[in-house]
Amino acid sequence: MGTREVYEEKLRSGAHLHRDPTINPGLGSPRCPRCLSLLNPTAGEKDWTITPVLHGATAVAGSGTGALLSAVHGFNTGIPFVQKHVKGPKWLPLVVGVPPLLLFSGASAVFGAYALPRFAQLTVTSYYAASTGAHYAVSQITRLIESSHISESDEKSR
Repeated sequence: MGTREVYEEKLRSGAHLHRDPTINPGLGSPRCPRCLSLLNPTAGEKDWTITPVLHGATAVAGSGTGALLSAVHGFNTGIPFVQKHVKGPKWLPLVVGVPPLLLFSGASAVFGAYALPRFAQLTVTSYYAASTGAHYAVSQITRLIESSHISESDEKSR
C-alpha cells in the first residue's frame, strides 16, 4: 500500500477506495501526496530532516558559491584598496593582498557550506509543517464524507 504503483493499481481496480484514504492521520506514517512514499521524521529530534545526499549537495554548492562570490568581491574591492595604501613595485600589492583575500574566501566558503544546508533544512521543515496541516484538514473532511457515505449505504440496505 505504500508505493505509487500499488495505489494506481487500486485506482484502476476500484478496490476499497471509499474505505482507504491516502493520508490517514494518527495511523501509521504520513505519505507524500505525489509519490506516496513514507515521510519519516527523525525519531530523536522529532523534526523533519533533509537527506544526507541533499545535505552534501547543498554544502558543496554553498561552499563553491561562497568562495566564488567572496573572491570576486575581494578582487574588486580589496586589491584596489591594497594598491592605494601599499607603495612599491607592481607585484608588491598583489603579494600583500592575496593572503587576506584567500582567508576571506575560505571563511566565506565555510559559511556557505554551513548556511545553505541550514536554509534547505528550513525550507523542507516549513514545507512539511504547512502541508501536514493542510493534509490533516483534507483527511478529516474525507473521513467525514466517507462515514456519511457508509452510513447512507447502510440505511439504504436495511
